[in-house]
Amino acid sequence: MSKLKGILLTEGMHGMISQVEGLAKALDIDFTHHKVELNSFWKLIPPKFTPISNLTFNSFDTKDFDIIISCGRKSVIPSICLKKNSKKKVYNIHIQDPKVSLKNFDFIIAPEHDGLTGENVILSKGSIHYLTNEEIINNREYLSERLNKDKEYLSLIIGGPNKYYDYSEHNIKKVFDKVKKILEKNNLQAIIIPSMRTPKKVIDLSETYFGQDHLVIKDIDKKAYLSCLSLAKYIVVTCDSTSMISEAALTGKPIYIAEIPAKINDYRFRRFRDLFAKLNIVKNLDEKVEIWNYEILDETNRISKEIKKKIS
Repeated sequence: MSKLKGILLTEGMHGMISQVEGLAKALDIDFTHHKVELNSFWKLIPPKFTPISNLTFNSFDTKDFDIIISCGRKSVIPSICLKKNSKKKVYNIHIQDPKVSLKNFDFIIAPEHDGLTGENVILSKGSIHYLTNEEIINNREYLSERLNKDKEYLSLIIGGPNKYYDYSEHNIKKVFDKVKKILEKNNLQAIIIPSMRTPKKVIDLSETYFGQDHLVIKDIDKKAYLSCLSLAKYIVVTCDSTSMISEAALTGKPIYIAEIPAKINDYRFRRFRDLFAKLNIVKNLDEKVEIWNYEILDETNRISKEIKKKIS
């Protein structure tokens, strides 16, 4: 039996790509990924006020597909439009709250901390993503030759500024200070991993701050990211990234959240972190570390199995 074919629609951001591709792989479908661009002033208009028309977005090569997986505001109308215009049965799945009637989609996947409800809503604990245990294990040795084999490791995974969090030098130095004290107290070596959102000045600062005794990855390197998750005894993630915290929860290792002062009300991020704290997955970064256990979180596979049952 041939695989189902899928179209993935995002705005091209890492967190969105990770979610749609993760679900597509878990559903075991062949897929093409399209970056959505809205036309003209529709870029400024919320989806609920945008007509369901292919004139509002850039065209795609969509000859044959069975499933549409979308994520992000810009992908809402294209997903609804492609399903509406299809001449055969097509399932459309939107990740996150689409801010339009939920009836426009067969499935909505929304984080539990967002509080969205509906008959077609599947709640996830944190973000779904494209990492797998197999990938993490297979890439374990990627960084080994660059590390001190006589030490255990702490991986510091850094996000980036957004409208909620200010990555000022002052704020980042406070995070680095806490990490440095932990490293010295526990004789650990750090692996510093940037994300696509990490400013160059923060990467440069980390290199200056931690020196040659620790490993700073300067570029985006997925294998290095997977390796650091596998090698680390402790994982520290900045508070701005629900995606990377969710990805780290696949390891079952202690995860510490490095707080950065919020510029505006960050209640959605705090609700997410509170949920993960109740699940015993995360603790706030202080000046000490410990080992604890929790149930490994693999929401992508759990949700894909639920969808498969409903469409088979």
